[in-house]
Amino acid sequence: MNIKLVQGDIVNIAADTIVVSMVEGAELTGAAAAVDKACQGLISNVVAQGEFKAKLNETIVLYPQGLQAKKLVVVGLGEAAKLTIEKIRQIAGTAIKTASKGKAGTVATVVHGAGVSSFEVEALAEALAEGTVLALYRYEDLKAKKTESSLSEVLLVEQAGCKQCSIESGIKKGEILAQATNLARTLVNAPGNHMTPTHMAETALRIAQETGLKCTILERADMEVHGMGALLGVAQGSVQPPKLIVLRYEGNPGGETLAIVGKGLTFDSGGISLKPGEGMWLMKDDMAGGAAVLGAMQAIGYLKPKSNVLGIVVASENMPAGGALKPGDVVRAMNGKTIEIISTDAEGRLILADGVAYAVAQGANKVVDVATLTGACGVALGQFYSAIVANDEELVAQIKAAAAISGERFWQMPGDDDYKELITSPVADLKNSGGRMGGVMTGGLFIGEFVGNTPWAHLDIAPTAYTETEKPYQPKGATGVATRTLVALACK
Repeated sequence: MNIKLVQGDIVNIAADTIVVSMVEGAELTGAAAAVDKACQGLISNVVAQGEFKAKLNETIVLYPQGLQAKKLVVVGLGEAAKLTIEKIRQIAGTAIKTASKGKAGTVATVVHGAGVSSFEVEALAEALAEGTVLALYRYEDLKAKKTESSLSEVLLVEQAGCKQCSIESGIKKGEILAQATNLARTLVNAPGNHMTPTHMAETALRIAQETGLKCTILERADMEVHGMGALLGVAQGSVQPPKLIVLRYEGNPGGETLAIVGKGLTFDSGGISLKPGEGMWLMKDDMAGGAAVLGAMQAIGYLKPKSNVLGIVVASENMPAGGALKPGDVVRAMNGKTIEIISTDAEGRLILADGVAYAVAQGANKVVDVATLTGACGVALGQFYSAIVANDEELVAQIKAAAAISGERFWQMPGDDDYKELITSPVADLKNSGGRMGGVMTGGLFIGEFVGNTPWAHLDIAPTAYTETEKPYQPKGATGVATRTLVALACK
C-alpha cells in the first residue's frame, strides 16, 4: 500500500472512498464543507439529526451523490483545543480502517487538523502517514490463507501548491517510522522457532545492506575473548548460539555516540527457575527491546540524521537444559564484576550487563538500554507506561522529549542508592535479583552497574510491548514500543 500526494480538490478526486474530518461542536470547514456542498448537505443533515457528533475517533459512513467516490467516511477530530499530534495518528488509523472495509482499492483523504490547529502541515502529514501504515499492519506471515484487502493506494489530497514539499517530506518520514515500528512488531510476533538469535542477526545484516549501516555479529568465540561471562552463562542452556549484534551509523564523524542496547531474549523459559506453564508462550516477546533497536536502526539508516548511533542487540535463549546456569552460580561480566545468580529467570539484566559494557568499550558517550525486564513494571504502571531508571537527568529529559514526539509514554522511577543495597551479594560483587519489592528499580540499577560513569538510562517496556486490546492504530499483538522514541532521540 502506497501513500501518494495529489494536488487538487478532493471533491473532484476519483477514488473508491473519500475521507474528511470535522471538529466536535463546530461548523463544517475546509474539505468537509466542500464535500458537504457537493453532495447536497449530506454531512450537515446527519450532524443536524444528531447521528454524528465528531467526537475523537468517531466515524460515520455515508453513500453520497454528487461525488466520484462511492463511499464517504467522516471522522471526528474531537475538540479543537485538545487536538494533538498523537490524536492525529489515532484519527488517521481509525479513518483508514473504516475506509478500507469492503471494495476500496483507492482511498482519498486530506491532512487532518490542517486549518483547525497550530501544528505545521509537515508534522500533520507525518502523523497521518504513521497512523495509516501502523493501523493497516497485520502479522500473517505463517498463515496459509491471508486476509484479503483490495486497498492498494491512499491519496493524500492538497490544493495548495506551496504546501506540497512539506507534505511530501512528512509522508516520507511517517512511512519510514511506521515501517520501522512494523518491523519491530513482526520480529516480536514471530514464534520463537522462527525468530532465534540467528534470525535476528540475519535481520540486522539485511538492514545494513539496505541502508548502508555497518554491521558486525559477535559469535560465542568472540564473546569468550571479550570475557562476556554473563551473556554466555544465560546462553549455555540453549542449543541456539547467542549473537551480539552491532549496527553502527555515523552521521557526525568525530562527534558523540549514542548507544541503544536491546534485550534480545528470543525465548525465555525462565531457565532452571522455570516460569509457570500458563502464558509461557508469550515469552517469545522477550526480545521486544532488541526488536525496537533493530527497527530504530533501520529508520535511522534511511533518515540519516546528523548524529552517531551504535545499535546493539544482545540475543540469546534462556532454557533449562542440563548445562544451564543454576541458582547460586557466580559468573563474571565483561567489565570484571562478578554476579551471584539468585534466579535464572532474571536473565535479561545479565545479558544486558555485557551489552552495555560492550557499548561503553566501543566509545559510547551515552547509553540507553531497552528491555522487557520486569513484571514488576506492569504492577507499578499498568499497561499504559514504560519505566525509566537512569543515572543522568539530562538524558532522561531528552528521552521524555523524544517520547513526546513519538506519542509513547514513559515514567521515571527513583534510582536512590538504597535500592542498590538490595542487589549486594555476600559471595560476589552483585546478585542478579533483589527480590520482589522494588523490582523495577533493582533490575534497572543492576544494569547501571556496568556502564561506569557514562550517562545511562534503562527503559523497561515489559507492560507495553504486547497488547490484547486493539486501539486506533494498534492491532492486538506486538506494539513495537520504543522504536519511534529511540529514533526521535537519535534525530534530536
